[in-house]
Amino acid sequence: MASPLKCLVQDDERYQKSFQLFLERSSEHRCMRDFIHNTLPDVLASVGKGKSQLNVIGVGSGAGTIDLEMLSQLRLKHPRVLVDNEVVEPSSQQLHKYRVMVGQKPDLDYIKFTWNEMTASEFEEQWRQKNITKKADFIHMIQMLYYVKDPEATIDFFQSLLDKNGKLLIILVSGESGWGKLWETFRSQLCNTEISQCVTTGDIKRLLDHRRVPYKSYELPSHMDITECFTDGDETGELMLDFLTEVLDFSNTAPPELRQGVLKLLRDPQCSVEKEGRVMFNNNLGVIVLDALG
Repeated sequence: MASPLKCLVQDDERYQKSFQLFLERSSEHRCMRDFIHNTLPDVLASVGKGKSQLNVIGVGSGAGTIDLEMLSQLRLKHPRVLVDNEVVEPSSQQLHKYRVMVGQKPDLDYIKFTWNEMTASEFEEQWRQKNITKKADFIHMIQMLYYVKDPEATIDFFQSLLDKNGKLLIILVSGESGWGKLWETFRSQLCNTEISQCVTTGDIKRLLDHRRVPYKSYELPSHMDITECFTDGDETGELMLDFLTEVLDFSNTAPPELRQGVLKLLRDPQCSVEKEGRVMFNNNLGVIVLDALG
């Protein structure tokens, strides 16, 4: 039966606000940066061997903070190459922030930016309609496979765009995270399958294993302070609950038993630990790296 609860992404302003809060309250970007600085350089070392230009596609690039960090690592590994960077992002608000940031940063003249204000599926449709034959050397999909109808088909399409030695980088919440437990328990009540998927790297690995597609994977430890979620009527807590459940105004629209069940599980050791009076939610991320199809 279709869930009567509204999906958070239907209200872009509230989604952006809750996402910003999530970034402030979690170590998400910090753990991504650790990966980008310590592990990604080795992943990028073999990309586009001997080429004078590298083609990059960022799918769901957001405000571009993480994109630019990855591009700087690509530059360090391949110092003299030009970069053609396709940015795919449906939120005009996020895309505007990205463009402003690019305008303020010096030394990006080696990158040609193409701005695509659209979803991943709209980008795929456009690519197929125009019959584009350009291949990509590096494609990244960070925290975006929740918002496509068919994650497997989306991965297949973008992997098919990889040139020889190309890499596809996927980052999602880990199957071992609190998100994994939350979705496992309340998937049918929380997940609006039309708009957002409760998908973890555990799900993606199972798909790839079933098809015997080789990949490399990494776990990134991360946490999020969700203490305010347990204070009735706390505005910050309500915004965080919206983000955690992907439900718009969850505190006021969810049936009482669902709300109680979610709050109980969020506090459970399967999802969180209590540290110095704060409730720290397990926000571990997983990374999957795919090569070009053989």
